[in-house]
Amino acid sequence: MLLIINGIGKVISRELTYLFLSKNFSTVKQAAAYVGLTPKLNESSSFKKRTTLSKVGPSRIRTKIFLAAVSAGTYNTDIKAQNERLLAAGKTKMQALGAAMRKIIQICFGVIKNQTTYQSELELN
Repeated sequence: MLLIINGIGKVISRELTYLFLSKNFSTVKQAAAYVGLTPKLNESSSFKKRTTLSKVGPSRIRTKIFLAAVSAGTYNTDIKAQNERLLAAGKTKMQALGAAMRKIIQICFGVIKNQTTYQSELELN
């Protein structure tokens, strides 16, 4: 089912399907937090640093999602449009890539949980 999504290959499809079915996440926020794709603010009383990804959870899955996000940024219309919008808003390329990684989790979670095929948001509008 996940292989229909542009940018998702056999390996990441297998990994995410196993992850979502074995952990029984009730929301996509729980899945993103488990993988480590939630924002983490680095600050102290004397300085404020930019926001980064929390990077908790299994790094092997996060690495595969990163590679899928790079590919999806080229071939997936939804993620490509999101990247262009974020870059136009002044975000860095790595911030846009982190958002693409989270978007991939959201798309895949929805497909697996609802057992429906993926439909691009741009095609629906």
